[in-house]
Amino acid sequence: MAEEVQIPGAGTPAKIRNIIAVPVLAIITLGVYLVVWWYKINREMADLGRARNTDELGDSPGKSLLAVTLGALIIVPAIISIVHTAQRIQRAQRLSGVDPQLNGWLALLLAIVFSPAFYAYQQSELNKVWNAPGAGATAAVEAASTSPSPVDEPAAPTGEQVPPAV
Repeated sequence: MAEEVQIPGAGTPAKIRNIIAVPVLAIITLGVYLVVWWYKINREMADLGRARNTDELGDSPGKSLLAVTLGALIIVPAIISIVHTAQRIQRAQRLSGVDPQLNGWLALLLAIVFSPAFYAYQQSELNKVWNAPGAGATAAVEAASTSPSPVDEPAAPTGEQVPPAV
C-alpha cells in the first residue's frame, strides 16, 4: 500500500507509491490504473505548486490526462504531456532540493522503448520529492516530532536505593 504524506501548505495528500506496483497494476488493469495514476501524479504536483505559489508545476491535471488518453489518438498531445510531466517532476525536484534530478532523455527513451520501466522511473523520481525535507514525508515526521507527547512519569520511590548507572 502507498504511504500517504501531506503536502505542506496544500492541505492535500500525496502518495509515495511502490515503483514496482505502478507498472504491475497498469498491466493487471489493462491500463486503467495508468489513467488514474497519471491524473493523480499531475494533481499532486499542481497542489505542491499552489502551495509554493508557483504555476510551473502545472495547474490542470485534467488536461494532462486528456492529452494522454484521447490525445493519444493523434499522438502529438500524448508526447507533449509525457515531456511536460517529466519537466514538472524535474521542477518539483528542484523546488524540493532533490539532486540528482530526473533525466528527461532517459525518461523519453524508456517511454518509447519499454513503458513499464518509464512509469516506474517517473514514480521513483516523484517519490524523491515527497521524501525530501519540507515536501512531504519528512515534514510530516518533523511535525509529529514537535508535537507534545506524553512523558513517562518517574516511578514512585519504594524506599530502596538504586545505585546510579555508570
